[in-house]
Amino acid sequence: MNSRLILINILRWFILLFVQILLLRNLSFYNLATPFVYVLFLLLLPFGIPNILLYLLAFGTGLTLDAFYDTLGVHTAACVALVFVRILFISVTVNRDGFDEPEPTLGNMGFKWFSLYALLCIFAHHLVFFLLEAFKFSELSYTLLRCLMSGAATWLVILLTEFIFYNRRLR
Repeated sequence: MNSRLILINILRWFILLFVQILLLRNLSFYNLATPFVYVLFLLLLPFGIPNILLYLLAFGTGLTLDAFYDTLGVHTAACVALVFVRILFISVTVNRDGFDEPEPTLGNMGFKWFSLYALLCIFAHHLVFFLLEAFKFSELSYTLLRCLMSGAATWLVILLTEFIFYNRRLR
């Protein structure tokens, strides 16, 4: 990974966490949908990054958010689950040997692949997050509804962000 790509990812981490902590922290639509835009950082990490580094970045990102949200490891567990699903999805769908694109962005991979990739990772993250946050099965239907609505809101915000920064030269 070259130094330009490292600098872009560090800047992306700070910007997305800044937006999540300062702007989206208290944004909730009827206590059902809360967008978590910071997962975009984990989704857009390069293909060639080692898995142990992915897990460490997910752990650090989740731990940072747990410190600001006072959630005692819920974000950390959800981020690690997201990275686990990301690794599985990429290993199944992308041939790394013949692939010369550095990042799994909308511009590099196309709308269909990126949408499926983002949906699976987001819903894995949200399922772990909301199940650990509720930590009881008496409100399972409400928890699953929150997971579904927040996942849809997050997916829409991520797609909107990707379309804003979509680079047509790469396709």
